[in-house]
Amino acid sequence: MPQQYKPISLDMQEEYLKRFALCPQKASDYSFANLWGWAEEYGLEYLFGNQCVWIRQTIPETVYWAPVGPWHDVDWDACPIICNTDRYIRVPSQLAEIWKNKLAERCKLVESRGHWDYLYSVAELTELRGNRFHKKKNHLNQFKKQYDWEYRPMDADCVEEALELQDEWCQWRECEDSPALIAENQAVLRTLTNWDRIPGLLGGSLYVDGHMVAYTVAEPLTKDTVVIHFEKGKPGFRGVYQAMNQMFLQDQGQRFVLVNREQDLDDEGLRKAKLSYHPTGFLEKYEVHVA
Repeated sequence: MPQQYKPISLDMQEEYLKRFALCPQKASDYSFANLWGWAEEYGLEYLFGNQCVWIRQTIPETVYWAPVGPWHDVDWDACPIICNTDRYIRVPSQLAEIWKNKLAERCKLVESRGHWDYLYSVAELTELRGNRFHKKKNHLNQFKKQYDWEYRPMDADCVEEALELQDEWCQWRECEDSPALIAENQAVLRTLTNWDRIPGLLGGSLYVDGHMVAYTVAEPLTKDTVVIHFEKGKPGFRGVYQAMNQMFLQDQGQRFVLVNREQDLDDEGLRKAKLSYHPTGFLEKYEVHVA
């Protein structure tokens, strides 16, 4: 009897992470916390093959993501799933190139700029030196001068306050009127409420006068890269986002070289904001069509 796709589950994360560790290029989409957080929104499912984990989303349509595993060791020409699947999304550039070389004319690549991961230097975003970061440094300094603040590493004891802040943020942004913000809110709640069950999570929080005004949720993506999944700040506090980003990286980011701040999903405002932090590069992704 052939194996069946099953919903993303917490009890299989250890086995998933073994395959993820063998992946030559690690995009933010495929971190376990990201899969778990967005599993309900996209109806994510996976199938554990002999070498790779195969991932598909079923909402709003069935479409396949890139497989996770030792890409260079797979005989793609003889792979039955490849032979029976004609469209993949969120495919990292290294796998897209492997498929192009192995499958030749059968494979067509379409650039997915909105899914590119933004990569930044941890040192640059911690130090904020020079004219390029003058505005960011100014906002950070204003926050430090204006408020009676305290930074705390994020842990399970902070979750309830983070959930309260997330609820306030959603009310301020009127999440109920935005399908995208509703979906993100659900991903945040799934992640925060399972903090103790996702061992790799990192995070930081900012307090002003004893009340949480910002939090960030992150995860090691590779030995030298940390990925920021969520970052929220309370409205009305000037510089709160610049402070949250800088203080988290200063506290927990120093063992990493790069910080991955995920995609912009072709949102112009988000793209402008991400570019304003001066990325050092991108992890490019493609939509791949296989004939």
